[in-house]
Amino acid sequence: MRILGLTGSIGMGKSTTAGFFRTAGVPVWDADAAVHRVYAPGGAAVGPVTALVPAALKDGGVDRAALREAILADGTLLSRIEAAVHPVVSRDRAAFLEQNRAAGVPLVVCDIPLLFESGDVSWLDAVLVVTAPPEVQRARVMARPGMTETAFAAILARQVPDAEKRARADHVIDTSRGLDHAEAEVARIIRSMNGDDDA
Repeated sequence: MRILGLTGSIGMGKSTTAGFFRTAGVPVWDADAAVHRVYAPGGAAVGPVTALVPAALKDGGVDRAALREAILADGTLLSRIEAAVHPVVSRDRAAFLEQNRAAGVPLVVCDIPLLFESGDVSWLDAVLVVTAPPEVQRARVMARPGMTETAFAAILARQVPDAEKRARADHVIDTSRGLDHAEAEVARIIRSMNGDDDA
């Protein structure tokens, strides 16, 4: 089984691209969705996170709004929360990979927004970065409900610059070229990853 890492900065079209892989029948593990699962009532991260931030416990799960407020108030908190949550999310991903490996699936995608930021990409067979020109990225992000220039700047500050991501990628899709182009590129990458010499 081959594993393709999918990443890209905020507003680059990663979720849309992940959807094209799903439509093509490729299983996708979504890091953000995994965090939602482990934060849900009864989730594996509820205990570790609420031990750090008791006020974030709500109805048996993690209240993400309360968690954000606590992180803003304490600059040291984010790294401690990430240290508590990372092993739980890694186990969720390992279970996804094992399930698909056992089923004989030839290719899976791991959609990880902070892939390069997390350091290790050696477990992946290839990395796909989605990109778009800065003005397109800004327009997309600023159109999101509740987004501010300050929040956008803070998000960008935590992310590896787009140019560096593209330089480290095996595949790049420019989503500003339209949905048809992106979908065609996804099909080409699937053929390539599956060993089709015509790709």
